[in-house]
Amino acid sequence: MAEALKNQFGADVPQAIARMVLAVLPSFNGEGFVREALQGYDALALMARGTKIAQALRAHLPPDYVQALAILMDSLDQPHGRDRSQSLASFIYLPHTMFVSAYGLAHFEESMRALHALTQRFTGEFAIRPFLVQHPEATLRQLRTWATDPSVHVRRLVSEGSRPRLPWAGRLRLFQADPTPVLALLELLKDDPELYVRRSVANNLNDIGKDHPDLLTRTAQAWLQDATPQRSWIVGHALRSAVKRGEDGALEVLGFGRAALVGVGRASISPAIVAVGGRVQIAFEVTGRPATADATPQRVLVDFQVHYIKANGQTRAKVFKLKTLELAPGQTMALSKTLSLAQMTTRQHYPGLHKVDVILNGQAQPLGEFELTSR
Repeated sequence: MAEALKNQFGADVPQAIARMVLAVLPSFNGEGFVREALQGYDALALMARGTKIAQALRAHLPPDYVQALAILMDSLDQPHGRDRSQSLASFIYLPHTMFVSAYGLAHFEESMRALHALTQRFTGEFAIRPFLVQHPEATLRQLRTWATDPSVHVRRLVSEGSRPRLPWAGRLRLFQADPTPVLALLELLKDDPELYVRRSVANNLNDIGKDHPDLLTRTAQAWLQDATPQRSWIVGHALRSAVKRGEDGALEVLGFGRAALVGVGRASISPAIVAVGGRVQIAFEVTGRPATADATPQRVLVDFQVHYIKANGQTRAKVFKLKTLELAPGQTMALSKTLSLAQMTTRQHYPGLHKVDVILNGQAQPLGEFELTSR
């Protein structure tokens, strides 16, 4: 199993932050700050560790928020001695963003300036969300301004921070109910020159579609008018969850609205019995069937889904993307996929019979099954 991310955010983080602050505020009680930050630290998850450090900063910096924030901002680029090559090196600024979101709601302008600087070092996508809840109109105005900022990190904050269902963050219920203000921001960013931003735009639109599938379809259709290849990619990526759910509107936008005239044969799932931690290969053939005597090739979206056993014994289907085919009448194509059954932090496997379906243009049909054992 992969190492927990929090292990890269250890006791050296508050120690490094103490050195940064001491460089600009020699009177700072660095030892007391580190001692308070590390109380109960080992038991905390990654984000909770960031919160704990922010709380310790609040306790040991001047009580006036604006003064304390100025000290923190002055300290950002001070030497800290932490290994900058670590995959979570930029997370050293996570507590700074949490400090702003937790204590800066009453100081909007100062906090916005701080987040503008911080997000260019570590994403402010989590920290902006309390401001969207507490000050929606003012924050939306700020985000509209930032949508044209020269910094790619600031522009990405606009789309990522406004995602209604951002992972690791509380949902933005206001925008789940009415995503119109968020869509207005995405309109400003849908042709951004940077893939980093465009991917965030697609993820945001994907979030919106989970609550408003018809709005997702309408937006996708509108964006595809005279679309560049880059914008077309955004639409395809934004529709991915809707396609996995088999939603007719999303499938139609992508040209898969009709039932596939396809036969499925020579299906095999091997081994039929496999232990947790092993692998299983799923293979089958698809053959095009002519709709008329002069039938032309058809586009077929081929996916498959596994009905995983959950801890409570119930099942839940997980869809895996496979391939898009241009299948001529009578043409046969072989497809296969090797599926890992290793335990992961994002998916735990449980013994039992796992059914497998093939999905053709959003329509599922049984393909086979395999038995998963504990050993």
